Amino acid sequence: MNQILAAFIFFTRLPFWRIKEVPADCFKTVVNYWPLVGWMTGGVMALTYLGTNHFFPFPIPILLAIISRVIVTGALHEDGLADFFDGFGGGKNKQQTLAIMKDSFIGSYGVIGLILYYLLVFLLMTTIPEDQLWMFLLTGDAWSKFAASQLINRLPYARKEEESKAKVIYNRMTITAFLLALLFGALPLLMLPTGYLWAIAAPLLTFYGLSSWMKHRLQGYTGDCCGATFLLCELSYYLAIVALIHSGIATL
Repeated sequence: MNQILAAFIFFTRLPFWRIKEVPADCFKTVVNYWPLVGWMTGGVMALTYLGTNHFFPFPIPILLAIISRVIVTGALHEDGLADFFDGFGGGKNKQQTLAIMKDSFIGSYGVIGLILYYLLVFLLMTTIPEDQLWMFLLTGDAWSKFAASQLINRLPYARKEEESKAKVIYNRMTITAFLLALLFGALPLLMLPTGYLWAIAAPLLTFYGLSSWMKHRLQGYTGDCCGATFLLCELSYYLAIVALIHSGIATL
């Protein structure tokens, strides 16, 4: 229970810390429960969308749904994505890339990357049928977090523990932890129509591509890499969904 609570404390800005004090060692396993946190953060997006869709014209509820998750997470993953763009865009080697990513100031790569990312996410969401978007908000969040969570299993941490922003290095998953993460990520997918299950391959392929790039550039991963991988895996999920709709392969 402490490990689950630690995950909600770490990955959200909601006052879960008021429930009880969690031992510091529990934060080394928070990635194991990241897909479970996705049930809440994706659920917040879905509920915000459903709740506002009756009061505001489309696509305003989409923007409100996106904002709701940013508020709940404190833009944790967006910060990682911006640092990732800056580091991998401006760095020429491992040392430069890590130094740029640790810098608290955002650079041109980060600004442009976030603008293009949100523009593409917003446009993709407007392409999905209004009455079905909520299910993709929920499933995309949880499944993409499972895909991104596998960074800790494929790669070592690229910094020393004392150099980590969070001052913690995540433990690799045990077989049991992996199966639980897979369950948490996959269970929401049961609500999808069969034709859309093809889309779950996109985050896995995106994870493999990004993790291979990180292995080449950093010989490991950082916390920023985790946040960036999640958002880009989720983006690929929406791209796949829209491609399936547009091509006529899947119908709701």
